[in-house]
Amino acid sequence: MEPATVNGHCAPGFARVREAFERNFSEHGDVGAAVTVTVDGEAVVDLWGGHTDATGTRAWEHDTLVNVYSTSKGMTALCAHLLADRGELDLDAPVARYWPEFAQAGKQDIPVRWLLSHRAGLIAPREPLSAGHAYDWDHVCATLAATEPWWEPGTAQGYHAVTFGYLVGEVVRRITGQSLGAFLRSEITEPLGARVFIGTPAEEHARCADMVGQLDEARIAERFPGVPKPPFRSLSDHPLAIVMLALTYIPTGDVNSAAYRSAEIPAGNAHASAHGLATVYGALAGGKLVGPGTLEAMRRSQSLPGERDLAIDALAPAGYEHRWGLGYMLNHQRLSGPNPRAFGHGGAGGSWAFADPENRLSYAYAMNKYGGGTTGDDPRNSGLVTAVYESLARARG
Repeated sequence: MEPATVNGHCAPGFARVREAFERNFSEHGDVGAAVTVTVDGEAVVDLWGGHTDATGTRAWEHDTLVNVYSTSKGMTALCAHLLADRGELDLDAPVARYWPEFAQAGKQDIPVRWLLSHRAGLIAPREPLSAGHAYDWDHVCATLAATEPWWEPGTAQGYHAVTFGYLVGEVVRRITGQSLGAFLRSEITEPLGARVFIGTPAEEHARCADMVGQLDEARIAERFPGVPKPPFRSLSDHPLAIVMLALTYIPTGDVNSAAYRSAEIPAGNAHASAHGLATVYGALAGGKLVGPGTLEAMRRSQSLPGERDLAIDALAPAGYEHRWGLGYMLNHQRLSGPNPRAFGHGGAGGSWAFADPENRLSYAYAMNKYGGGTTGDDPRNSGLVTAVYESLARARG
């Protein structure tokens, strides 16, 4: 494969971001990637390079889309917050107000905010679904509506890696009559001109990069040797049972397939450009999508001081402490720069996107070489974020 060619631009003073981006190819194995940073809604960094396939035959372009895994959750949560901002959704109301079937199995009192903050205890169905069921929206939602929570709702937080998107997405669908992906496009991304899709149209598939490596059961088994195969009956079956439940009970299949790209799996299969993600977060940072009260609510911690996340703690580096906002990862670990009030979401593989309203800044990095995860343990992203804030500080003197 030929050395990566980096295209795009950096504003004066942001050259060190380009240097960090180039190092990701030369030192950290990036195949294809893009990074965009906006300040006051203007792109001060907009870079892309490398290839969209493992063999290096297709160049990464400005409009290339790539699966960003759980970075998708930030877009999904935004749909709910847009409805809340309009007064159409009460986050403290029971989910069953909007989705009556959800009241089964003792879930009649679970509020919408517990879906957004991973406190509903619905990390998975009680039995694994068959391959392909992830693409059947009605089947997955009916299964989750009938599922008994894995812990008493509200008493703990545990990352709903796959189910988050169906749960929040079905509330959006019941209110609007549109699927989550259709609502995202009509109300947010198309008006902004942002290339972000959940349920990617067939005509866009040719612009999708292939993931080089992906999250699957074999990779999980390699990382966690000795974990028994599902089904699990309780979280006490094995110390890592909750991770296996969250990641394997709704198998999503080949992430490079047309079926996966076309499906709506709002917790994890947004296909986006870095420019598209940064455009959406830039609009948030600039106060253009929701009012100030909603913006504050989105990034207000829903976690108790020192509270562990039942799922993420098993995957995170030593000493990692996770705090959830309403659908967003909060920045107490400074993974999204020095502002503790920045918020966004990362994805398995290494993608990352966030808004920093105090600095009027947004950031997005997207790539196709599977690397780190949602806990910030990826030097490609951390090197870029460090370079962004060093450049910002120098630019502001």
